[in-house]
Amino acid sequence: MATEGPGGAGGASAADQARDLGRAQLERLGRLIREQRNSAKMSLRDLASLTDVSNPYLSQVERGLHAPSVRVLRSIAGALNMSAETLLVQAGLIDPGPDEPSPSVAAAIRADDRLTDDQKAALLAVYRSYLAAGEASEA
Repeated sequence: MATEGPGGAGGASAADQARDLGRAQLERLGRLIREQRNSAKMSLRDLASLTDVSNPYLSQVERGLHAPSVRVLRSIAGALNMSAETLLVQAGLIDPGPDEPSPSVAAAIRADDRLTDDQKAALLAVYRSYLAAGEASEA
């Protein structure tokens, strides 16, 4: 005879749902870090060297098995030429601030392998300047 868990018949408890949500967020963050690293044509070993974080630990972060500290996130983001906030916004873990470009625009620019890093930075700067000009004209 099957027994019911704390969440009722076949239902997950609130703690289980929160744990699953947290796991999904870590997996999304790890997937984004891996995508950004791959688009920068950087090996895991290269990223480890640039961040002073061990190769095995970075691999676990990319697979969503560990929640990186703020120091590690900042180090990873810096090595990927982005801010930690942008990394978290693109992973969907925090909402973009009013001065940040839409994650879909920024992500598309960063993901385009046909562009150099300098071209990507220039496009993002131009995009931000257009947003600022539009906000100024609305005020």
